[in-house]
Amino acid sequence: MGSGKILKQEDYQRAYQVGALIAKEGWILLNGGRSSGVMEASAHGAKDNGGLTIGILPVDDPEWASAYIDIPILTGIGLARNYINVLNSRVVVALPGGTGTISEVALALNIGKKVIALNFYLGHLFANYHQEKQLIYASTPEEVIGIIKDILNNDSPNRREVPDV
Repeated sequence: MGSGKILKQEDYQRAYQVGALIAKEGWILLNGGRSSGVMEASAHGAKDNGGLTIGILPVDDPEWASAYIDIPILTGIGLARNYINVLNSRVVVALPGGTGTISEVALALNIGKKVIALNFYLGHLFANYHQEKQLIYASTPEEVIGIIKDILNNDSPNRREVPDV
């Protein structure tokens, strides 16, 4: 998750690298699906490295989708799609962004998801989540991947087991 506008070239490069590393791990990249900012950069990195990409778009127009999105999901629900983004993510990685990104972080934390903030300090309002190790700060894309691996190895999935009937 991150800004639809790239303010610093390093943010584009970090988002691209996160996408590339996610693809190299064989994981699926899910993001906001648009052809701009962190969404475009992370999907580009994933696609350049053989990854599968899913984009949850706020509109009902497929033209909004990045060329690097394999599966665009049109919602037509605007920013409410942020909740779909976090519900369908095992781990949320947040890069620098604005209120939309902060809303995704807040929604994810509220439902118990782990959030990794890559060079994106969220301030004192989220300090308790950081102390409880639900919000984790990282400074490199490689560190993000290491944290994700730790989370996947140590946490049980947020899924109910359904008995065979």
